[in-house]
Amino acid sequence: MSGQIVFDPLLPWPVIWAVAALALIGVGLALWRGLSGWALRALAGVVLVGALAQPSYQVENRAPLSDIVLMVVDESASQQLADRAGATEDAADALAAALAARPNTELRRIPVGDGAGDAGTELMTALSAAMAEEPRGRIAGIFLLSDGRLHDLERAPDLPAPLHLLLTGQEDDWDRRLIVRNAPAFAILGEPVELTLRIEDDGAAPGDTSTEILISVDGAEPQRFSVPIGEDLSLPITLPHGGLNVIQFTVPEAEGELTDRNNTALVQINGVRDRLRVLLVSGEPHAGGRTWRNLLKSDSSVDLVHFTILRPPEKQDGVPVKELSLIAFPTRELFLEKIADFDLIIFDRYKRRNILPSIYLDNVRNYVEQGGAVLVAAGPDFAGANSIYRSPLADILPAEPTARVVERGFRPEVTELGQKHPVTAGLAGAETWGRWLRQIEVEPYSGDVVMSGVEGRPLLVLDRVGEGRVALLASDHAWLWTRGYEGGGPQLDLLRRLAHWMMKEPELEEEALWAEPTGQSMRIVRRSLGEAPGPVEITRPDGETDLVELQEVSPGRFEALYDGPEIGLYRLQNGDENAVVGLGPAAPREFEQTIASGAALDPLVTGTRGGVLALRDGVPQVRNVRAGRPAAGRGWIGITPREAYETLDVTQTPLLPAWLVLLLASGLIVGAWLREGRN
Repeated sequence: MSGQIVFDPLLPWPVIWAVAALALIGVGLALWRGLSGWALRALAGVVLVGALAQPSYQVENRAPLSDIVLMVVDESASQQLADRAGATEDAADALAAALAARPNTELRRIPVGDGAGDAGTELMTALSAAMAEEPRGRIAGIFLLSDGRLHDLERAPDLPAPLHLLLTGQEDDWDRRLIVRNAPAFAILGEPVELTLRIEDDGAAPGDTSTEILISVDGAEPQRFSVPIGEDLSLPITLPHGGLNVIQFTVPEAEGELTDRNNTALVQINGVRDRLRVLLVSGEPHAGGRTWRNLLKSDSSVDLVHFTILRPPEKQDGVPVKELSLIAFPTRELFLEKIADFDLIIFDRYKRRNILPSIYLDNVRNYVEQGGAVLVAAGPDFAGANSIYRSPLADILPAEPTARVVERGFRPEVTELGQKHPVTAGLAGAETWGRWLRQIEVEPYSGDVVMSGVEGRPLLVLDRVGEGRVALLASDHAWLWTRGYEGGGPQLDLLRRLAHWMMKEPELEEEALWAEPTGQSMRIVRRSLGEAPGPVEITRPDGETDLVELQEVSPGRFEALYDGPEIGLYRLQNGDENAVVGLGPAAPREFEQTIASGAALDPLVTGTRGGVLALRDGVPQVRNVRAGRPAAGRGWIGITPREAYETLDVTQTPLLPAWLVLLLASGLIVGAWLREGRN
């Protein structure tokens, strides 16, 4: 029970104070004039003003509420190291028993695991959620059982009670970790990219000055190097191929360190080409020549060298040589000295005119066999006696001309094989493409026919020769699509794909296996020109294997989704195709720093006058402390009793009932009048 006097004024308080002031003035005038009834007048004024304030005696019937103690138990991955999990569990049970023995005290036990993805330990998020469910006026204390390594300190709520951190870990704990300070997502092929690595020892380290590091690219056999500890290490790396390059750095586990989960770093860099160097040789001016030039120059990443043979040597027209302003064709420089600098050579309606000797064309053949690329856009001369086929290039061309040129309209079509080939797959709308008007008849003897023309004859043939690639387009009328003839067609898309296939871009390989990682999941993609390739074998970081069946999503493309059970490097194999991919960070956020420390939480603990105590010294006792007093000491932690209560009912009794006010006021006023009248 609790009683107090409360007021329920009949008029606003300013009006009541004004009435009191008038009464006081009246009493003062009576006193100044010497009226003997001034005291009775003053009492009457007090009664009237008190009646306007309407005082009452209020009695509350209260039920006391218990104090609430929040205990947040860190069960994240870093808490599973060494003996931390067992020590935390024992301490939590001991504190729960101690609080259960205290009167009027309740415990809320809040376990906290790893955050979603790689969010780390979210202690403050869990504490905020728990406080939102409890009345702030009943929270008497907050206990955190953790190693102090949290990753959401900025979400700390306003704390109404002392916060105590009970720290796990041992004094002799130490850990070695590998840090990659900068890792670009993209790098240019052929140019070194510099990574900065650092190996650090935390805690009570043994004092080693150097250690080994293993470096592996795309899962290959690692190379070993000796590197210093505690120093930044600049490592230049040149990517071996285009597309995704997975580089794994590993430091061997040292004896006595807490964990090796932060001894590995995965760096995934996409290799891209800086420039595409193209040599375009046009045998003679024609309508398609400018189309080729405009197409290649429209791509800012293409460096184009274009030569058109305007005046062959055998031409005799009587024009003096000194009046000719033509640029000499630098055949020796281009086809002997600088040929390896080009990524792609295009022969557009080129025919033999004794400008390029056989030794030069033989050098082009060697260039292809050693990894170069040649595209032949054939015109009518390809079927004649001066055909480029009648040269050393015949050894690398995938089809032989029959000497027949078909001069009639036809609509190019993608073959059944071409619907699977990445160069032509997905080129929809063939029924709306414009016609071409000329095709050179060829007989393929190698390669893949991906497009056909008149009566199904080969139109585009792709082939691999040695380390290089060759494409033969048996028509010189592709420019009609660019001009929009009869609606045009996808010339730009087709020729760009063709150029990138010849440049060996991984995404355009006919037989390829790769994975697209997203967090802990990956999309497995298998491209094949054959039948269903069968399941993909996945080797997990722990050495276990899984078989994943693929589903055909489009002709020649098979996909599957796979959720990795753990973070690390996964190896994929399907037939002769292999790939590696990393899921999540190699060193999760939980293991970036593993030595127990209360430094991060110290400002928050100090602000509530709580304490940081090590569990290795024993489980502290729990005491009551008054609000604002130090709440921690050697071997003990304090909670602040809140003395909260619940009001069951309220009773109000007026101190001045209406009849009493009337009786007192009238009696005092009449008494004052009688006293003054008698005088």
